[in-house]
Amino acid sequence: MTIDNLALRTQCANAIRALAMDAVQAANSGHPGMPMGMADIAEALWRHRLRHDPADPRWMNRDRFVVSNGHGSMLLYALLHLSGYALPIDELRRFRQLHSRTPGHPEVGVTPGVETTTGPLGQGISNAVGMALAEKLLAEEFNRPGHEVIDHRTYVFLGDGCLMEGISHEACSLAGTWRLNKLVAFYDDNGISIDGEVGGWFSDDTPGRFEAYGWTVLRDVDGHDPAALDAAIAQATAADRPVLVCCKTRIGQGSPNRAGTAKAHGEALGEAEIALTRQALGWSAAPFEVPAAIAKAWSARESGAALHKAWQERFAAYAQEHAALARELLRRHRADAPLTAKAEAALDSAASGAEQRKASVATRKASQQVLDEVGPAMPELIGGSADLTGSNLTDWKGHRALKGTGCGNHVHYGVREFGMAAIMNGLALHGGFRPFGGTFLTFSDYARNGVRMSALMKLPVIYVFTHDSIGLGEDGPTHQPVEHASSLRLIPDVDVWRPADATETAVAWRQALRRVDGPSCLLLTRQALPHAGDADERIESIARGAYVLRRPEAECVALLASGSEVGVALAAAALLAEEGIEARVVSVPCMDVFERQDKDWRHAVIPRHLPRVAVEAGSTGLWWKFVGEYGDVVGLDRFGESAPAGELFKLFGLTAEVVAERARRLLANAALAGVKEAA
Repeated sequence: MTIDNLALRTQCANAIRALAMDAVQAANSGHPGMPMGMADIAEALWRHRLRHDPADPRWMNRDRFVVSNGHGSMLLYALLHLSGYALPIDELRRFRQLHSRTPGHPEVGVTPGVETTTGPLGQGISNAVGMALAEKLLAEEFNRPGHEVIDHRTYVFLGDGCLMEGISHEACSLAGTWRLNKLVAFYDDNGISIDGEVGGWFSDDTPGRFEAYGWTVLRDVDGHDPAALDAAIAQATAADRPVLVCCKTRIGQGSPNRAGTAKAHGEALGEAEIALTRQALGWSAAPFEVPAAIAKAWSARESGAALHKAWQERFAAYAQEHAALARELLRRHRADAPLTAKAEAALDSAASGAEQRKASVATRKASQQVLDEVGPAMPELIGGSADLTGSNLTDWKGHRALKGTGCGNHVHYGVREFGMAAIMNGLALHGGFRPFGGTFLTFSDYARNGVRMSALMKLPVIYVFTHDSIGLGEDGPTHQPVEHASSLRLIPDVDVWRPADATETAVAWRQALRRVDGPSCLLLTRQALPHAGDADERIESIARGAYVLRRPEAECVALLASGSEVGVALAAAALLAEEGIEARVVSVPCMDVFERQDKDWRHAVIPRHLPRVAVEAGSTGLWWKFVGEYGDVVGLDRFGESAPAGELFKLFGLTAEVVAERARRLLANAALAGVKEAA
């Protein structure tokens, strides 16, 4: 390395530092310390190793780059701008401003070149594990001798915060077990977090921890020495397992008075300190200006186009010899890839078959029956469970288990609900797969922020949450979900399905797999549920989120329910009918989908002129918007008990008799109110 080249590389890194401190100062908000501290690592990776094409951020075989410590977003924005992505300097000037393409933390779909939304620490590295797993599985499935069309790496920047979050343990442990040798993580080991020097609360042997996972660990790499970084990256890309590069850095590198301190972490340096930093770095350009020589050295437009073109030529040769494989790979890479005719036929068969069988079955078992039909018809389907496969029933006939270093389409995630969610997000972000995973509904709390990130990123991940109520029985209140259905329904853009029978379960699966703009949760029972209805048109009505199961001519009250309580509502309607009180019964398998329907459908299903009673074995709060101020809700706003399911439903009043009595009371009160109004 000549001294001139070293000087150029230093100034290229300083361009990142300058843009970061200028943008944070302009916004008077943000985190300059990480971009300034990791600038040299970014220069070594992006200018000398990363394979990408700024003109096509979705190139299938690009290397993936994840900033897990997403508070340092200006590092990524600087890299994207300097490399030639469609991110002009004016967007950096508008850092953290309304509707800019440079939000406070990186957001996929907002900024070209951003691979995943990060900020909740630990999830970026976990997404990256999913991306690296996707690369490995696709390479195994599609590459052929002489034709390695899937051959890219996943690089991650992460800091102390990511490593303190427990999810990093969950995901990185799996990465080691799976020997994801295309995954390289750079640890920004600067010893500083928001509260100061981390030694008082983070004294882990991080290298030892990752070595125990089965990673290759490169210790004590000087994060500000280009030659040391080049050597480390070369060693990392030659490894046969995932690699953690431990980079010793100074947060806020270049700032005379803030470097190495918590002050550099999360606040603007200030005009005076920025002036001193420019002087210390030898950076004389005005704010948001990059000298022409530095801009030219950074541009990856030509090199990226050449890399992309060379791959396209390789792919063309591959397609000549393996046309069917090439077509399938291209289909699966599409972000909005619709289901194939074969998959649609399998889903239709599952729904109509369930309707015809009219059998009592637990909806978790009905879910597995759907998978038995759909799994063989959807090669992109990849399922799994957090160590509860035999309870969640997330496997299917002919599945291939992914264990150790082998490949398959069913993942044993172990007891790692949060890690599972984030890895599934990574699989979906990478492309080529439709992931789903299961656990008990009560443990959705562990995975909740991963579910939220699925929704925020509009990823079509499917969560199979079984044992959905006190109906699981003797395991008691620790395992009996009460607030969980409502809690998940509160997350924007999540479709929460709670089917009442096998047919509704099949339709829920169909709608979840058809959806390409967000996640779905399937809340399924342990106990068997009876067939709910016989109408042929029911299948399409279910798909609209709520529909009428029982519609007598002289109806005077409506009973609303989801899941196992639909049977309770039907039984209550039968009791009322014996007294001459006719009740409409409405099944509400998915509030979220129902609320997206047009007003005419919603009012036709749940007429406002009828008194309404809702019943669900869970929190009552969200049901009031359907029953109105003068309606009633039979539910459970307390924790459960340990006992057989039947005893619990009686104890908590989730029975036909109680629902019928509440309907009678509602009608009596309505009649009394009418008499008073007339008087």
